[in-house]
Amino acid sequence: MSDMFSRRLVRSRTDRMIAGVCGGIAETYGINATLVRLLFVAATLLGFSGVLLYIIAWFLMPEY
Repeated sequence: MSDMFSRRLVRSRTDRMIAGVCGGIAETYGINATLVRLLFVAATLLGFSGVLLYIIAWFLMPEY
């Protein structure tokens, strides 16, 4: 459990479709990247700011 908190949230270089944000989130928390992508799409379709959150994460998350 402490390993989860010691990881840095970074964009993925290998698991990416646009900028690697969803892949980086998935790698950090050990979940499937497709699930993270679907959550962003669902947030956008349900009226939340999924696209805006993705763009903000794109600029804030470093790529390593």
